[in-house]
Amino acid sequence: MTKSTAQKPNVTPRGGAVKLIEAALMEDIAAGVLAPGERLDEVKLTERFGVSRTPVREALSRLVAQGILIPGEKRGVRVAQYTREELAQIFEAMHEIEAACARIAAQRLTLLSRVEIEAAQAACIAAADSGDRASYLRANEDLHAAIYKATGNPYMAEIASEFRRRTGPFRAKKFSTKAELVASAQSHEKLIASIFSEDSDAASDGMRAHMAASFKQTLAAN
Repeated sequence: MTKSTAQKPNVTPRGGAVKLIEAALMEDIAAGVLAPGERLDEVKLTERFGVSRTPVREALSRLVAQGILIPGEKRGVRVAQYTREELAQIFEAMHEIEAACARIAAQRLTLLSRVEIEAAQAACIAAADSGDRASYLRANEDLHAAIYKATGNPYMAEIASEFRRRTGPFRAKKFSTKAELVASAQSHEKLIASIFSEDSDAASDGMRAHMAASFKQTLAAN
């Protein structure tokens, strides 16, 4: 018994493993690493995370319950797919929550919030300049997450984050060239300036304009 315990000192409790897998998959989906309709292979996931199928299945079940994944054939699961009408409806709601986040962030802006937003934007610019699509997608998510955090309202941040997770694979499709990455990073400057102005109306309008352009590009790419 003692020998067995000593051999596994760093084993992650199952609950912790489930949360780790869930978070990693949500990040992959939000960043477009996993595409709409893509099937998730349980065996490959167990190999990737170094766990048994039980925590993998629990994590997948949680994502299905959130509507981020959907049941597929033969008991498998796939990344959720939406019609253009459904995507338009999701973006409509997403616009409202994003605009609200920008408005409140402008009202409650702190020095730390500024630093975090600027750091995320610096990462976006660096990734865009190097043409690193995967890094840009993650940095872009980090930028919006920093804006959500600046609201000081974790409930609003979670709602906004859920919309980004759902739309991530669709938004990712609009980036296929370095020029598109650079243009996107540059578009952040006006948005950030509107938030840093601490003018809540300007911040809200800035985010609405940013999201409207994003939605137009997303529809064209899907």
